[in-house]
Amino acid sequence: MMVFTDGMHHAGPQGRKESGKRRDMALVDVYNLKKEKISEVELKDEVFGVPIKKHVLHQVVIGQMSNRRSGTASTKSRSEVKYSGAKLYRQKGTGRARAGNASSPTRIGGGTAFGPSARNYFKKVPKKVRKIALSMALSDKVQAERLYVLDDFNLPEIKTKAFVEIMNRFDIGKALIITEDKNDNLEKSSKNVPGVKVMKSEGLNVYDILNHDHLFLLKSAISKIEDALA
Repeated sequence: MMVFTDGMHHAGPQGRKESGKRRDMALVDVYNLKKEKISEVELKDEVFGVPIKKHVLHQVVIGQMSNRRSGTASTKSRSEVKYSGAKLYRQKGTGRARAGNASSPTRIGGGTAFGPSARNYFKKVPKKVRKIALSMALSDKVQAERLYVLDDFNLPEIKTKAFVEIMNRFDIGKALIITEDKNDNLEKSSKNVPGVKVMKSEGLNVYDILNHDHLFLLKSAISKIEDALA
């Protein structure tokens, strides 16, 4: 459950008052692994409550996917094939068609005509645009009520069955889980579960957020994300 509070007209969640202008904050529930509400946390509105512009998200996703392309597909043209440039046989009198050298694309082992060559697919997206797009993707999950904040995701052992049971409690299939630090038990327990991806907060990106139906954020990772994007 999410509640929006306006600090300009009301006191904070604990009744504290602040002088001057205060930003709006989204108040979200914090759960444990049993899906029990244990507390609440405030999310900065400039990170989790920005207006969503589809063309900005599209620009960043296209750039991100383009930059993942290797561009290494390459073939050799007739000038790159290592063959002698000598004429194969005389022009007339053999009863065969006229032929130049062995590197011709029409001969076995010759060069490729109009084949692919190595290229760079890199698309530069300004850092400011990437940051605002990341905030938009996070805001989209908040607005759609597909963001879960967890107190922790510590598993006592590496066991896929235990991880699946937790996901079933939340009734979630395809999900992205963001942690603050490396969590070996969580990563290895979820490795063979389709549709689930675990990553540290430093690797958070627009494509993975939009590509997964739900987003799990560890409470300890929120401050890092807000510091990076606010």
